[in-house]
Amino acid sequence: MNQKDNNTEKTAQDSSAEVHEIEKAESAAKQKDSSDDDGKKEDNKVKSGKKEQKMESNDQNTELEKFFTDAIQDIYYAEAAIEQSLAKIKSKATSEELQEAIEDHELVTKKQILRLEKVFKHLGEEPKKKKCDAIDGILKEVDEMVKSTKDGSMTRDVAIIIGAQKVEHYEIATYGGLLQIAITLGYDKIADLLETTLDEEEETDHLLTEIAEEHVNFEAKEE
Repeated sequence: MNQKDNNTEKTAQDSSAEVHEIEKAESAAKQKDSSDDDGKKEDNKVKSGKKEQKMESNDQNTELEKFFTDAIQDIYYAEAAIEQSLAKIKSKATSEELQEAIEDHELVTKKQILRLEKVFKHLGEEPKKKKCDAIDGILKEVDEMVKSTKDGSMTRDVAIIIGAQKVEHYEIATYGGLLQIAITLGYDKIADLLETTLDEEEETDHLLTEIAEEHVNFEAKEE
């Protein structure tokens, strides 16, 4: 065999080796793709399982979720009772400024009730009231305080302001606690609704303090 034949044979061997390497590489790539596909399928199964587990967990409410729903029913009852109380008490205030503040808060309370109905909707529940002994007790005390004062006096306005602030502080404590629970449970939309109401309650409390400090308390002192 001459040198030319040797070179031809060597070239053929090299080409055959290159083809073999290419086929080997393609086979490895196919195995990797198959392995990746199997891995993705397994990941999807895991994710699907977790999703189903989470949905099952939502169907079986935790004790905290049940407590939260009960508490919303409680404050829903309370807001309705407060609305009725404000409607009665606004005509008993002496100063025009206090009358306007009570009327404004009556309107705000109506909005807060509607807001709570949105909360029920987000919870997938029908609006339902749960008797609230705490607010019934506070409102009864407010009524007795007002009755113990003279009609048309600034002392009666003092009693109305103190009574109204007792109600406000109960609401502030309740909404503040419910807001934190909503955040803990990941109820973002509900948390936004509760925070809006909490801000309103705090503003009303601050306004009542201003009315008392600016003139009502001083005028009552002169009676």
